[in-house]
Order: sequence, then structure tokens, then C-alpha cells
Amino acid sequence: MSIKIEKRIVDYQVIPELPEAEQTVAGAQEKPKADVIHMHEQVERPAMLRGSTYKINKNPATDHALYVTINDIVLNEGTEHELRRPFEVFINSKNMDHFQWIVALTRIMSAVFRKGGDVTFLVEELHAVFDPKGGYFQKGGKYIPSLVAELGDIIERHLKYIGMLEENGLDQRQQQHVREARAKYETTKGFAACDDEQFPDTANWCGKCSTKAVVQMDGCMTCLNCGDSKCA
Repeated sequence: MSIKIEKRIVDYQVIPELPEAEQTVAGAQEKPKADVIHMHEQVERPAMLRGSTYKINKNPATDHALYVTINDIVLNEGTEHELRRPFEVFINSKNMDHFQWIVALTRIMSAVFRKGGDVTFLVEELHAVFDPKGGYFQKGGKYIPSLVAELGDIIERHLKYIGMLEENGLDQRQQQHVREARAKYETTKGFAACDDEQFPDTANWCGKCSTKAVVQMDGCMTCLNCGDSKCA
């Protein structure tokens, strides 16, 4: 390609070639960024999904155990934008009495998962469901207001597992306080802790952690599960 110079040349400059490393960086900067895929209704279900299954033991609300399976989809796998998001949920049980509402609930929750966005509101909504016949206590003394609320506990546990919810557990100081309080009570009252985190039969219900673990220590009501104390 020839260029006709119509003006007098008064100066010139030689442009040096960029080093190979800088050429590589410059070329990488010019490449368009890959599209980040977010969860939405048009995301197609892959042939295989990663799943986790949780068990709800037999309780006053159901004569048989329930098995809750939550399958996750991995978006942008292998990149810095990799995300694991819930995609569908299934509940299986021998008890057919709850079949109709279980199918309806799992379909609705799966639709909410596939819709994308912040699905953590499901946890609070499920926790707010109370059984008119009354709730029940899990092993360890935690009060469950309904079977649906226990499903909410499982959804919450799974969302924490995949990183959509943060763990709001006790800090190290609080954990130490609970361990000391529990050890002191066991020593003075002759109560031995069990592997399933059972608390004394005489314990009262804690309004903070919904666990039957409040005992009187040194004239003060103290929760052996979360450390809540009226004297603290």
C-alpha cells in the first residue's frame, strides 16, 4: 500500500515493536469478556445435576421418615464466576397421606429455584408455617412448629452448604461460654451429655434458639445450647 506525501517532511519517529509479553497482555485485553450466566427460567437442565439428600425422621407429624433431595446446577463451571444454585427439589416417603401437598410444594419450590434471583426468602416463609394441631421437638430439644417448618430448616441448611446463606453460628467466645456452662452444669447436677445433644429433662424452652435447653445456674436461667442468659 502506497501513501502519497503532499507536505514537506520535517521530523520522523520509529515506533519500536512491543515485547512479546506485552503483546500477549494487549491481545488479551482486546478479547471480549465471556458472558456470565446467571440463573433464570431459560437455563436448560443438564443431563446430570449434583444433589444432596436430607432425612426427616419419623415424628408426630408423619408416621414415616421423609427424604428431601435438592439438586443443584453449576453455572460458569471452571471460571472465576462459578456458582452453585438449587435447581429442583424432591421429597420421597412411604407415607402417602401427604402426597398431594408434597407434590404441590416441591413443584412450587423448584419453580422458584429456576426463576433465579434471591431465593433465600423461602426459608423464612416455610419457618412461618404452624401446624394447628401443634408442633413437636426434635432430638436435642429444638421446637419445630410444623413439618413444613422442618422443610424450611433443610432448605436453610442446604443454602448455607452451597454458600447462598452465611453461617450465623456462635463466635469463639460464645462457644467457649457454652462449653463452660454445660461442663459446670454436668459436674454439679451429675448430668452427662449424649451424642445426639440431648439436654436435661428438666430444661426449659429457650426463646432465642427454640431449644429445650434452659437450666438454672448460679441463680440465673442459662441456655446450654446457645449460651443465652438473662444475667449476661
